[in-house]
Parts: sequence; C-alpha cells; structure tokens
Amino acid sequence: MQGNNQIIHKKRLIIRVSRNNLVFASISHEQDGDILFQPYSLNSGISMAANLREAFRSEMILQEDYGRVLVMIDSPTLMVPLELFREEDQRTLYLHAYQGHEKEEILHTVLPDLSCVAVFSVNKDMKMVIDDHFSQPTFIAAIAPVWRYLHQRSYMGTREKLYAYFHHRHMELFSYGQNRFKFCNCFDSHDAHDALYYLLYTWKQTGLQADRDEIHLVGDIPESQWLTDELKKYIKRVYTINPAGDFNRAMVTQIEGMPYDLMTLFVKGR
Repeated sequence: MQGNNQIIHKKRLIIRVSRNNLVFASISHEQDGDILFQPYSLNSGISMAANLREAFRSEMILQEDYGRVLVMIDSPTLMVPLELFREEDQRTLYLHAYQGHEKEEILHTVLPDLSCVAVFSVNKDMKMVIDDHFSQPTFIAAIAPVWRYLHQRSYMGTREKLYAYFHHRHMELFSYGQNRFKFCNCFDSHDAHDALYYLLYTWKQTGLQADRDEIHLVGDIPESQWLTDELKKYIKRVYTINPAGDFNRAMVTQIEGMPYDLMTLFVKGR
C-alpha cells in the first residue's frame, strides 16, 4: 500500500504542443492541487523537437519526478465513427485527409461519449524526445477535453447550439446531436472577419434557426465585441463563454495565458 500511495502523490506533468507554441504545466496533489503553468520561449531557428530537447536541459519544471505525463497535441484531427474505426487503417485515412504529414506518427484519442475516435498526427522526433524521458506518456488530441465538456454543456436547455473555440489563429466549430457530432471542422481564422464568414456559412450549412438556436464563442476570440455585435445582426442568441464564471472561478481560470483546453482538462478531466 505504501508504494501505491507514493504513486498517487507524485506530481502530474502536462506538455501541450502546437505548431508554434509549447507550454508545460504540473499539478501536485501533495500541495492541494497547486498548479504551475510555464510557457516556453521558442527558438524559431530550430525545430519543435530541438526546442523540446533544449527545454529538458534548461527548465526546472521538467526536472521533477512525475508519476503521470500527459501530452496534448494540437494538430489537425480526423473524426472517425467509433463503430468504423480500425487502428490499422488510421494512418491511411489520415494521410488521405491531410497532406504533408507523411513523416509524422499517427495516433488517436477515443471519445466513447461521442461515439467517435479523433485521429491526429505527432512529429516523430518530438515524440522520440518525450519517449526518451518518460516511460509511459499518454498522448491525446488537445481539443478532446473541450469537445467532451461542451457536449455535456449542450444539454442545458432545448435549443440547438453551435460552438466555436478560438486558439492559435484557428477556429474549431462543432455541434452535437444524439451523442454524436452533427458538425465538426477547423478553419484558419487570422482575424474577426474570417471568423464571421466561416461562422455564418456553417450556421447556414447546418440548418440552424436564426431566431431560435444559439451560438457560443470561447477561447482567444479575435475582436470579441465586434464579432459578437456582427453575429447578432443575423443570429438572435449569441453568447461568449466566460471560463471563470463557467468553472466557478477555479484557480486555473486566473492563470494568464493558459489555453481554454488546458483549463478544461484541469477542471473537467480529459
């Protein structure tokens, strides 16, 4: 039993990797769940894998002894119905959908509550660096906690809902029905005008009703007030999700720069 208790009380490390962003976070149950959040300053002249190698040499947060290591990968995701998913086919399907990932490793996250599997790509060199330092790291699609939480949230009220999650100049749009995705796609969103176009196009494509249904925005929303005002010209019910209020002012919502998907992971799990 003593050995089990030692495992339980070890710190947990989260590494979040996106195309141009690398952050580390740790939580220790021995210290009432205190969270340390640390963005890493990238050297743009070297690869992400090389940046991670440098981080292991220089960052104190990576020198600790961790009981669990979770790696959140922010890369394009391919959604496959759970009943049709076969792991031996995931690479072929992913590379057919997304070009330019032939040299990457293809992994997946099972979403049983949504009856689907999210297939995503991981840079092989970066994964090798992580595997060299940790014996059993777990890799997941970074957006998975958001999908799961907002699916639960979608049951509040009877109206149909379209969700938009903004992060790192991307906009993830999705809606749910009968414990499945009705729509799920990602768009490059460099400014609010791009976002407005894709939001209204998706709203029309999914057949939502302007006078009845709802749209919910969350994350790093570009020109939030302008975008909300423009959407309200066409859609009656437009809402911005405030993480602090939504998560009952949880400590993670007060940490500057923490992505919403990482907040959701800490508050709601993966």
